[in-house]
This record gives sequence, C-alpha cells and structure tokens, in this order.
Amino acid sequence: MLAPHRRNIIKEMLMEERSVRVSDLAKHFNVSEETIRRDLVQLEQEGIVEKNYGGAVLAEDLQQAMANVPPVHQRKFQYYEEKDAIAKAAAALVKDHSNLILDSGSTTWCVARHLKQVSDLTVITNGINIAEECSANEERNIFLIGGKLIRKSMCLVGPQAEDELRKYDANYAILGTSGISLRKGFTSSDLYEAQVKRAMITAAQKVIVVADHSKFIKNAFVSFAAFQEVDVLITSELADTAVLHEIEQHGVQIIRCAIKNGAREQ
Repeated sequence: MLAPHRRNIIKEMLMEERSVRVSDLAKHFNVSEETIRRDLVQLEQEGIVEKNYGGAVLAEDLQQAMANVPPVHQRKFQYYEEKDAIAKAAAALVKDHSNLILDSGSTTWCVARHLKQVSDLTVITNGINIAEECSANEERNIFLIGGKLIRKSMCLVGPQAEDELRKYDANYAILGTSGISLRKGFTSSDLYEAQVKRAMITAAQKVIVVADHSKFIKNAFVSFAAFQEVDVLITSELADTAVLHEIEQHGVQIIRCAIKNGAREQ
C-alpha cells in the first residue's frame, strides 16, 4: 500500500475514533512501527494530529471546528438574501451545454435554484440536497457522487467520492467554503469535505468559490485550495474590501454582488 493511501485511512480512523496507537496501526497495515511514526509526523505537519506517547489524537482545533458547524438545513436560512444574490451571479457564469461540479452546502444549494435558465446542463454533485433541488428539472442530467454520508451537511465524502471525481473533466466547479484566510486560502471545517473539494478542483477547468461576508472572519481548520487555484470568488458588497484586494493580487477574479437590503442579518 502506498503511503498516501495509508495516511488517508489513518485520517479516517482518527475522524471516527479521535485517537490511534502506533502498535495497533503497525499490525493493521502490516508495516513497521517506524513507518507509522513517519506517517504520524506527516499528519502532524498537516495539522491533522497531535502526537502523544504511543500514538496520536485528532488535533483539538479540528475537533472543535467539526463540532461548531450547524446542519446545512439551518445554514441555508442564515444570510439568505446575500447567499441568493451570490448564487444568482454564480449561475449566470454557467453556459449552456456544460458539465458542472456543484459542491454541497447552503450557498451552492442557492446556486442550484438559479440554474433553471441553463439548458443542456449536466450536474455532478456530492450533495443530496443539491441533487434533490436539481431534480425538479426533468431535463437536467444529474450524477450523485457516492461515499460516506455526513449528516450535518447531507453530503457524501471519502475515497469513493474522490475516485469518482477523477473520472470527470467538467467545465466548472462551484464550491462553498467554511472560511477564508489570507494565510491558508480557502478552508473547510471538515477534513473529509476538504479532500473532496480538492478532487473537485482537479476535475474542473474553471473553479468558482461562493462565499458570504461572514466567511472572511472565519478561519476553518483545513485548507482545500490556495488562492492561485481558484479562478473566481463571488461574494457580496458586505465583504471586507481590503481583504478582497489582497486576494485579487493572487490572480483571482472578484465579483461583488449587491443585496436587497444591504444590511447584515443577525
């Protein structure tokens, strides 16, 4: 087994159990304890684990980030008018006769609602709520990526999802983000979701990120894309102008949308 594959499995174990032991992992993979220690050093450098005597635990920051994310059915009503304006602008970039990878999430769910005017569109998604919304159009071609279900976000993740995405060459990928950091780029609060987002970026010719203003004051734990890997960032007039200017210096096209009431929702 290749080291990257083994480390991905160790990550999955950590997400489930929150801790691992070197001796148990060595037996499970039939490798030396020294090999496992090198794996854990690599995962520690990625910020996934904190090593301890005899093994490692899932990094505390990552555990907290995962616990603090509300379910997607709640998130879609937060900053709704802002998200809807952003989504409308994103959908306007999608041309007829296209293949679109659409990430799971509350803002991308809004994007799905605005795709009705795009004809001959194929949507590839890991979001159950996205597939359901798109299915209202009987002419829409929909491919739902398989994998393990994360109930909070109603999305499918894991190695199966990543492997399936490698088969596609899509015109666009439209992704949500949990946070935006000038140091880390676009971030996610879930390790599995971050890995799927990376696979989506690799599978698309043009990458579009949609983000309401609140994402600019959040720094989720796992980076899924540097600014240079994203073509377009769509946000609203409420986003911090200075931060947007810095992101623009990395070659990202910025689209700022006006919203109806111009006020921050509580």
